[in-house]
Amino acid sequence: MAKRDYYDILGVGRDASEEEIKKAYRRLAVKHHPDKNPGDKTAEEKFKELGEAYEVLSDPQKRAAYDQYGHTAFDPRARAGRGGGAGFHDPFEIFREVFGGSSIFDEFFGSSRHDPTQPHRGNDLRYDLEITFEEAAMGTEKEISLTKPERCDVCQGSGVEAGSRTRTCPTCHGRGQVVSARGIFSIAQTCPHCQGAGQVIEKPCKGCHGSGRRDRVSKIKLRIPAGVDTGARLRSAGNGEAGLRGGPPGDLYVVLHVQPHEIFQRDGDDLLCEVPVSFVQAALGTEIEVPTLNGQATIKIPAGTQPGTMFRLRGKGVKNLQGFGHGDLHVRIDVEVPTHLTAAQRAKLEEFAHLCSGRENPKSQGFFEKARKLFQQFGSES
Repeated sequence: MAKRDYYDILGVGRDASEEEIKKAYRRLAVKHHPDKNPGDKTAEEKFKELGEAYEVLSDPQKRAAYDQYGHTAFDPRARAGRGGGAGFHDPFEIFREVFGGSSIFDEFFGSSRHDPTQPHRGNDLRYDLEITFEEAAMGTEKEISLTKPERCDVCQGSGVEAGSRTRTCPTCHGRGQVVSARGIFSIAQTCPHCQGAGQVIEKPCKGCHGSGRRDRVSKIKLRIPAGVDTGARLRSAGNGEAGLRGGPPGDLYVVLHVQPHEIFQRDGDDLLCEVPVSFVQAALGTEIEVPTLNGQATIKIPAGTQPGTMFRLRGKGVKNLQGFGHGDLHVRIDVEVPTHLTAAQRAKLEEFAHLCSGRENPKSQGFFEKARKLFQQFGSES
């Protein structure tokens, strides 16, 4: 049966770039890999076919020869007069080259290249810590408690009972893996006897049952710098899980969550505070006390201050985390209209209203003048 065109096998055009060829191969090789299609001879043949096509088209010299001579470029009989040529490699080796050695291929299909008998670093841990708004802005120190695997103090992490020893695993002969055949393929898996350690313990430690680690409650002190915000991550080196077989411990990562504040809102290093003032205070002007992170500050409210007016207090915000000073505090004025009036108050306001000529409220006067012109325009059109 005639061989299929290599470009057709990969589903790319003859002008495809090296990257396009690699992407096409990655996608199709995962789809037709025999481990994803056990017992499917068609998938197995397609996988081999893909490996053959990729080896040629991914090599500039082989691709040039194929473009010129087609499949005969690699036929021993046809290429005898052209000085010979190289044969094909294992399609699994090609697959590993495309995905980069110990890669998602090895992880997906259960292969592992690390030595399970060597010391292993402990896992990193995450701890979510809630702090107050003031603690985030000003900085603080905290002590947290968490339960995590620590090195066993009975066997000092060896997992071996005193006077006992370890010996080579009789199942995997110290390799940590066993190989099983699946058709024409051989699959390496973690040894079920020693769990990948390559060694077995004659008498496991009674304190940790041979694991070399025991769960313990640890108390860890943290220094939280001023200026942190929600999502900030602090690293506490060496406070993760204990390592295996004498390996170093992992790290602890503390993720901060800042509680909202009753008064302040935060925008980077700046703070926003909304302060209510009475209609009389806004109209006549006054001085008010406003809260800050460090106590109180005085703001002078000029006569005629409008709702939404902003005042800035420099340096009264949050300390910059990188040490570039402090942000500012922005105070927004909210003019509060009385909701319940006594008869005397109402009478005075009505008297005030009679005294107003309109010039006291230039915004209102300008708006209604524009509205009047608009109404007149509508009337003339009708």
